[in-house]
Formats: sequence, C-alpha cells, structure tokens
Amino acid sequence: MKHQNSIQWAKRSLVALISAGMLAPVMAQDVGNRVAVVNSEKVFNESNLAKAMQTRLQNEFTKRQNELRDSAQKIKLAAEKLDRDAAVMSEAERIRRQRELADQDRELQRKQREFTEDLNQRTFEERAKIAERANVVLKQIAEQRKIDVIVQEAAYVSPRADITDDVIKALNNLK
Repeated sequence: MKHQNSIQWAKRSLVALISAGMLAPVMAQDVGNRVAVVNSEKVFNESNLAKAMQTRLQNEFTKRQNELRDSAQKIKLAAEKLDRDAAVMSEAERIRRQRELADQDRELQRKQREFTEDLNQRTFEERAKIAERANVVLKQIAEQRKIDVIVQEAAYVSPRADITDDVIKALNNLK
C-alpha cells in the first residue's frame, strides 16, 4: 500500500514537472506582447500638419462662408421689409416678393449644402494625408519599441501605453 502511494505520488510529480515544462515557453511568449494606444483625434487636432490643414481649409473656404452669411443677411432684411410693407402693397406685388424671397432662400440653402459638402470632402482629403503620414510614423515607433499592436481610441489607457504625444512629436519633425 505504501509502495502504491509512492508510485502515484511519483506519477503526479512527473505530470506536474512535464506540465510546468510545457507552460514555460507559452508564458514566455505572452510576456513579449506589447500593446500601445494612440488617440487619433488628438493627432488630427494638435499636430503641426493638422494645424496647417486647418489654416489651408480656412483660407480656402472663408470667402464662400462670408458670401453665404451676407446672402442670408440680405434675405433676412428683405423678409423684414416685406413684413413691414405688406399692408400697403397690392396682393400681386406681395405674392411676387414672397416668391422671390422663397426662390432666394432655396438658392441659399442649395449653396449652403454645396459648401458643407465641399468642406467635408476637402477635410476628408486633408485628414487622409495626415493619416497616411501618421501610419508611417506609427509603424516606425512600433518597430523601434518592439510594439506588437497599436490600438486607436481605447476606453481606458494607462499613460505607459499612450504613444499619442510621441506620434505628434514625430509628425511635427517630418518635412
């Protein structure tokens, strides 16, 4: 009986040693995985490329934006004048002016939609250029620091894992 317990104990010990030997390489592999996080919105807002993009877009669209604002103001003034003068106008004149205002308002709304679409398209194009450069920088940082995975927009980020400022700094150093 004592001999049988010793054999079972030896078998269990051998199984434990073999299992530990098999787990060691698996555990060693897990230790090597490194994850980093980047806040892409911060990159799109705070890098020098992003600031230059904002300046370019502002220069490109300010004139149209001002024209739209001026047109809206003219329509508003014309509508107020129509309201004041409607009592002394003939019915035909009042209807004609209301139609003119409605046509002007539709035209303004069309121009505003076109403006918004053009601005969104140009913003998308500019952000794509920044993203392309940021991806190159991300790859370089991952290779230098031996990072296996870079995640965007995590729910929680330890300051050790956040590489956003490093990405911005690297983008700012690009020519």
